[in-house]
Amino acid sequence: MPIATVNPADGETLKTFDPLPEDEIDRRIAEADAAFRVWRTTTFEERARLLTAAAGLLEREAGGVARVVTTEMGKTLAAAEAEVAKCVKAMRWYARNAEALLANEYPAAEDVEDAGAVRAKVCYRPLGAILAVMPWNFPLWQVIRFAAPALMAGNVGLLKHASNVPQTALYLGDLFHRAGFAPGCFQTLLVPSGAIESVLRDPRVAAATLTGSEGAGRAVASVAGDEIKKTVLELGGSDPYVVMPSADIESAARTAVTARVQNNGQSCIAAKRFLVHTDVYDAFAKLFVQGMRELTVGDPMDPGTDVGPLSSEQGRDDLEELVTDALAQGAQAPCGGRRPEGLERGFYYEPTVLTGVTDQMRIHREEAFGPVASLYRVRDVDEAIELANDTPFGLSSNVWTRDECETERFVRDLEAGGVYFNGMTASHPALPFGGVKRSGYGRELAGHGIREFCNATTVWRAS
Repeated sequence: MPIATVNPADGETLKTFDPLPEDEIDRRIAEADAAFRVWRTTTFEERARLLTAAAGLLEREAGGVARVVTTEMGKTLAAAEAEVAKCVKAMRWYARNAEALLANEYPAAEDVEDAGAVRAKVCYRPLGAILAVMPWNFPLWQVIRFAAPALMAGNVGLLKHASNVPQTALYLGDLFHRAGFAPGCFQTLLVPSGAIESVLRDPRVAAATLTGSEGAGRAVASVAGDEIKKTVLELGGSDPYVVMPSADIESAARTAVTARVQNNGQSCIAAKRFLVHTDVYDAFAKLFVQGMRELTVGDPMDPGTDVGPLSSEQGRDDLEELVTDALAQGAQAPCGGRRPEGLERGFYYEPTVLTGVTDQMRIHREEAFGPVASLYRVRDVDEAIELANDTPFGLSSNVWTRDECETERFVRDLEAGGVYFNGMTASHPALPFGGVKRSGYGRELAGHGIREFCNATTVWRAS
């Protein structure tokens, strides 16, 4: 894939970029390594001052940055503006809380004595230069939720962003520089995917984090494993959205629409499979289909648009193939199921609901990365849990119920990194985020995230 800005609203290539030559990549890794030697010795107060300055810059430049994001990957301008605000919030949150999250830990006195020490503690020390391989769907947020904790922990960052959001990637590198971070603390590498392996194998790169496809995760994890380097992976998701009889059906249906089409449906944590108890299935389905049908598809810069284009022609075609396969095998589409008329120049697809989905259809197993929902009828809690877990993914989940016994069952038995009740999944800096199964491993955000790229050092003293 060329490194280029292609406007998904009309397919026009706006700007292309040359990849960095090998000698420049090497120079930047060397700069990161040198920067780490100094940055790791700075105080939390100094790190927080600079991160807060970066947050202020981003906040002041929100309008222009949001327009760049929308132009590069197609989310609505309102969604891009909300993404900027979320990044600012996370940066300030880590600036306030990092020192406490990485405070020294002291074992109980009796355990220290039993270990043969007079004093003992655990302290968290940074690892070094961290390679971040990031996706296009939340081109600001995915980077900031890595960068903010990593920098506050004393690490430095090397960003390999998706090739279709180069202007956003360059902005992020420049943002930290303008905020006062020393050269090398955070750098953008405009390189193709083929360059990732050599960067990761460089001994000056300590670890890697990746958000992206299962295939990309396998590739990075394989190289990192060979080099015995730490990785955190956040991969795909096919999140269930379970609705039980005790739920507020109107709220559940209204939220379900947002949960499915957020970010034009291109979110790993978007609800994709809707598992509805038979007692309320008809009522929910009617409201859900109506809500999906009423969405406005169009220019993402238009404030009246609910759903913009898919990020690329390939992404639109891949989604279309999943729907075509399901319909050919007997599924029905009470709404959508095609490209919208009058928007042929862009990469648009209508909000779609599929019913009658079976386990023989590709969409039952594969992630639908776009505004397409699969609607299932279930008999009881047991069937809902069984169907919810019948996926190779395990990122998050949504459950609508007011029954406390059901709540306990879902918490215990759902195979997912999160269970969100009577609402929709959303990441927040204070809550750990990540998945199980083929959705990856490790955690981002909260204290769990900032400690992922730290050396938990045991300090034992006999005198």
